Amino acid sequence: MNLDEVRVRPAARSEEPLHRQLMAAHHYLGFLPKIGQTLWYVATYYGEWVALLTFSAAAWKCAVRDRWIGWDFHRQYDYDRLKLIANNSRFLILPHWHRPNLGSKILSLCQKRLAGDWQERFGHRLLLLETFVDPKRFHGTVYQAANWSYLGLSRGYRRTRQGYSTTVLSPKKSVRQTFTKRCPRAANATLTSIPLSSRSTQDYAERPTDAIPS
Repeated sequence: MNLDEVRVRPAARSEEPLHRQLMAAHHYLGFLPKIGQTLWYVATYYGEWVALLTFSAAAWKCAVRDRWIGWDFHRQYDYDRLKLIANNSRFLILPHWHRPNLGSKILSLCQKRLAGDWQERFGHRLLLLETFVDPKRFHGTVYQAANWSYLGLSRGYRRTRQGYSTTVLSPKKSVRQTFTKRCPRAANATLTSIPLSSRSTQDYAERPTDAIPS
């Protein structure tokens, strides 16, 4: 397989039923309904679908992530910054397409375009990507190969169709490996600036695409 021929793009609206059907059929967690800011992606190889991804709103609270950023959720403006983080909530390589290095290649391609796609769709850029990996099923190797940082284990807040629950799942069900990927290298400094004014948010959203290193 020539990985240079792999392409990643947002799923067209007409493709969303198939995206949803395949995710429901082949991902162990099923498909995730679109809640708030969400983008669905398709990875192709000479036009054939090889993988599906979903990026959605960040986890409401995640202790290892919040400590790593330097957030204190007694401050309202930390909550306001959650929109600057996107969660890779689903990543599925379709059956018969498991190849060496394919997963990390797809993640890398998606990372390069995601900030621009997010701004075009939702009106602001992203500073950070996150994902949560079930250690009983996976080792997070694909994220490490794509240069994501492992932060530790987290017991987060369960996401529901209405948003986020206010109770933590049992440790047996909710323990996850937490990985993050900065969009710009200075993500942490911006995420902890005091305060993040509406003007600075607008300035950030108006930066050109090439201002954000991949």
